[in-house]
Amino acid sequence: MQNEKYKGKIFSFYELLASNKIEIPIIQRDYAQGRKDKKKIRQNFLEALYDSIDKEEKIMLDFVYGSNTDDAFQPLDGQQRLTTLFLLHWYAAQKDKKLVDEKNILIKFTYETRISSRDFCNSLVENSLILTQDSPPSETIIDSPWFYLSWKNDPTIDAMLRTIDDIHLKFYNTPNLWYKLTSKEFDLIRFYHVELENIGLTDDLYIKMNARGKLLSTFENFKAGFEKRIRDEKWESFSDFTKSFAFKIDTTWTDLFWKHFRKDNAVDTSFVNFISTLLMIRQSVERNKKTEERLRIISKLQEDSNNISPKLFEVDDFNYLVECLNLIDDHFVEIEAIKFNFPLFRHEPKESLIKTITLESDASYTQKVLLFAQLEYFRKVKIIDTQKYLEWMRVVRNIISRGDIEKSGKRPDIVRSPATFDGVIYLISELSTGCKDIYGHLSNISNLSSTFAKEQVEEEKFKAKIIFKNPDSKKILFELEDTDLLRGRIDFIFYCLDIDKQQDSIDTEFLEEIKNVFIDNLSTDTCLTNDLRRALLTISVNGRYEFYHYWWSFWNVVDSDKRRLIDKYREIEYLIHSEFSEYFKILIHRLRSNSLKEIVNNFNPDNSFPNWKLKLIKEENLLNENGSNYIAISQDNSYCYLLKSKRPRDKKGCIKIE
Repeated sequence: MQNEKYKGKIFSFYELLASNKIEIPIIQRDYAQGRKDKKKIRQNFLEALYDSIDKEEKIMLDFVYGSNTDDAFQPLDGQQRLTTLFLLHWYAAQKDKKLVDEKNILIKFTYETRISSRDFCNSLVENSLILTQDSPPSETIIDSPWFYLSWKNDPTIDAMLRTIDDIHLKFYNTPNLWYKLTSKEFDLIRFYHVELENIGLTDDLYIKMNARGKLLSTFENFKAGFEKRIRDEKWESFSDFTKSFAFKIDTTWTDLFWKHFRKDNAVDTSFVNFISTLLMIRQSVERNKKTEERLRIISKLQEDSNNISPKLFEVDDFNYLVECLNLIDDHFVEIEAIKFNFPLFRHEPKESLIKTITLESDASYTQKVLLFAQLEYFRKVKIIDTQKYLEWMRVVRNIISRGDIEKSGKRPDIVRSPATFDGVIYLISELSTGCKDIYGHLSNISNLSSTFAKEQVEEEKFKAKIIFKNPDSKKILFELEDTDLLRGRIDFIFYCLDIDKQQDSIDTEFLEEIKNVFIDNLSTDTCLTNDLRRALLTISVNGRYEFYHYWWSFWNVVDSDKRRLIDKYREIEYLIHSEFSEYFKILIHRLRSNSLKEIVNNFNPDNSFPNWKLKLIKEENLLNENGSNYIAISQDNSYCYLLKSKRPRDKKGCIKIE
């Protein structure tokens, strides 16, 4: 007996109303399905009802939850559907001359949100109406002596009148409408009626689920359409409705989001942000749409999570969403307990990844990629190994932060376009088959289907082989990856070690030495000093002391080539991965035995070395007291100008050095 109550009972609207008074409680929102901006939702619902009646095909309208109070059933979920069904039954009774006979049944439907709404519903039932095909019923109702003009200001009444007109347009020519709606012979339109008291839900949850405000949110609209799609496509086959999406999204998962992902005393936006993120991810994982369409969807969802639509989901996307919601519900504490012990570079979440994605509507592409990687690990690994999990997330971090994701723009470390997001998601999806032991996986795989971030992936595979054969090197490599300059990409360090990429062994003592030199002299922006600039001027590559040739412009004022002595710290990042990397390799090796100042002080060039350049090296105050890091070199290399600003307008803005 308890199980029957727990699963609910199947009713038609007429049967429910005959056995219970239906009272829309004051805590509920106004009737919104009839609003102007809900035309599509309203007409879709009426179309479904019409098809059922016209074709005489049964339809299930999912679950209607609520509580019994003072012999009245008060719906928690289902208010919109019940109100539309009431209006349809009232219209059918009017059209088929059954209103007088059925008044005692229809009068049992009432609204408590406003007195005017309640009185209007009662007046509809108490007064007969003459319906004509070409005249909207709302005009007749408003012109009736029993209609108060002040009622037009009630949003529920306004919405009801609009719905009645749409019902009239759709059902006026439907024969035997009342009989088809109410007769057991047809029994066409039904739903599950569930009393929350019988399934152990608390008053606390009831209050939470009703404390969402008066207007239908994006989430509520999406949920209604999504549940219909699930039902129409037969994506679920549970006999126990408590396992269904419709039940869990209003109970178990709402409780989860209310507890952990609530913002501004609501959870609807958090649900929308989360579902939107997973929908973006699924476009790139499944790739069942053309590239242009796929990227358009990703871009729209990134711009505004409210662009989610049930039509964008397929059954596999639905199953993935359900799996992830269940995963977070079951393992939230475990997921939150493991903290990253390495920087995520410019994308550090304000809280955890999952909270950042759900609570912040402007979460970055990169944060969403990291969340995807996190979810993939917990989906695919039965027994959580914190070390292996962090190694997996580290590899993903490296690919995102410093892989060949986006070379253009002022922020090459950021995944800033739907195309890059699409590519990296597909790559991580492929790599996730080995997330249980990513270094073991990378050390053994040969080719990947994805060609995205290929250079960085090859580096990760090389590091995996080194770590596998030289476990002591792992800590050193990790320290280098975590520096602000390298950000996961450490091929410059391998270049300094003269390592052949075909080998899989490494001199850990030499690696440790190079690491210490690098961290002490280049790892953070505080390392960009004039001592570093002067030391670089002492280094020759192929007989040329010209590291500053990486940047060029022409200054007409003095007819000279303008150069730059590293103006911004991130320029070093470019230099160590370019044809100028040899200057920094030589510098690193010299720093193994000398400081920057010692390199400068010990420098003794031959007589062909330009005097202006020697002065910049030896006379410390020249760079220290200048206003910029720009110089202009004469065509014959016999002198230079120290520019006091980046774009001086005349010679007064510079100092000539010969």
